[in-house]
Amino acid sequence: MGVPFVPALVFWLHSKYQTADEATDTLVANLKWVDVVVALVVVAVGTIWFLAPGAVQAAGLMPEAAATSPYATLAAALAVGLGSLGAAYAVSATGAAAIGAIAEKPELFGRALIFVGLAEGIAIYGLIIAFIILG
Repeated sequence: MGVPFVPALVFWLHSKYQTADEATDTLVANLKWVDVVVALVVVAVGTIWFLAPGAVQAAGLMPEAAATSPYATLAAALAVGLGSLGAAYAVSATGAAAIGAIAEKPELFGRALIFVGLAEGIAIYGLIIAFIILG
């Protein structure tokens, strides 16, 4: 539904402006404001979620089992997020080196695959720690 909406919006904006580029620029500028509004809503909901867990629980948005500590949820999110960022950095470094090595010697594919797989394990460790934190 959203895909046909964008060309229709560009066509409608094009009727007000001289070129399609001006219409597209207007559309992109308006989408930036939408991103800002969405980000502010996410920050507001997150602030209420972590600073007033009683209000969230009273509204029925959080089950009783998860109400032990809002910081446990934050810690689990940090474990997964930072673990994934570390894995992404490690895979980018080892992946680039592996591609270079495989380009020179194709028989090194198996060894290179092992090193890239070890780097991906960092994200799995972060996920395991998150499960341990959440109990």
